[in-house]
Amino acid sequence: MDASIRAQILGLLDEHRIMSLATLRPDGWPQATTVGYVSDGLTLYFLCGKDSQKARNLARDNRVSLTIDRDTSDPLGIRGLSMAAKATVVPDQAQIKQAIRKMLPKKYPEYGSMMETEDLSSVVVFKVTPEVISVLDYSKGFGHCELVTLEAADRAAA
Repeated sequence: MDASIRAQILGLLDEHRIMSLATLRPDGWPQATTVGYVSDGLTLYFLCGKDSQKARNLARDNRVSLTIDRDTSDPLGIRGLSMAAKATVVPDQAQIKQAIRKMLPKKYPEYGSMMETEDLSSVVVFKVTPEVISVLDYSKGFGHCELVTLEAADRAAA
């Protein structure tokens, strides 16, 4: 992956705090929900209830589509990301603590003290590994999008 596009992706991930995440319901219909996320390079993490519809959908099929962006009144000001990715449960307690107790308070300082004491037994942490990223930047022209297919080396550098 080109270094400048990687920097643009990482900048957008750092700049935003929520994403729209689409999973597949048992009947095949997509279900989009809004979730907060943290990122470590190109890898994203989010948490949800263990018994939530999202978690049940992902247990059946871990493919997701997601968008990260914000509303703007200027059509040429649209900048964001769209991804095709795989979401997997993080089983490692050290990784879970890293995501929830260290990364989350940096992005969401208002949740910092709550995360230190919150009982997390009813939540699950998902790791989202992108496979294809569309980088939207309408300042380069209405509808401008750069498509990036991640290779193994890109994921390793994530």
